[in-house]
Amino acid sequence: MREVSVERFVSATPAEVQRTLSPAALVEYEGSFQVLDVEDEGAETVVTAGASGVGVTLRFEPRENGLSYEQVGDSGPFDAMWTELAWEPENEGTRVRASSGVSLGLPLSSVTDRVAAWKRRGELKRALRNIEADLS
Repeated sequence: MREVSVERFVSATPAEVQRTLSPAALVEYEGSFQVLDVEDEGAETVVTAGASGVGVTLRFEPRENGLSYEQVGDSGPFDAMWTELAWEPENEGTRVRASSGVSLGLPLSSVTDRVAAWKRRGELKRALRNIEADLS
């Protein structure tokens, strides 16, 4: 498994960031999948998403000043994937941090997981850019 992290300053309050980051919105902000279904299961939210014949089910959990999620089930592009978002006040805005771990479960994992992590970093950067754009 490879891990990646990105962060970005957003000129919005932490409360505004939190209101913007629903599980479905976060999947859309990342830009690789379209949300197909959202189910609330108590404190958790399950999002089913897909693109180009690939589907994924993600289980989201709220955190204090953040959100975490992971791929669940056997379907999806990864053998394993988790992501955590956290935000905290900074100056007159918010610092948003995203970390993720990915594994494809394929032979030559030192190469395949590196490629998956590179793609995942791009998705996280895109998400933070899109969050900033929506809140500006």
